[in-house]
Amino acid sequence: MPQLNTSPWPMVILSMVVALFYIIQLKMLNFSFHTAPTSKLTKMQKHNTTWELKWTKIYLPHSTFQ
Repeated sequence: MPQLNTSPWPMVILSMVVALFYIIQLKMLNFSFHTAPTSKLTKMQKHNTTWELKWTKIYLPHSTFQ
């Protein structure tokens, strides 16, 4: 039974990878990417609440040690 000649395989694999790379690049050229939407400048809205919007400290009752 004759042996399989494997010497051209690296060249075949390399040319296949290069061809697939170029095909993917050509496909990507035809694809249109959408640009990111620009943010609109909006004014801060005044919230009508019964409390003020500020940082407050919450004090917990001391635990009693006996």
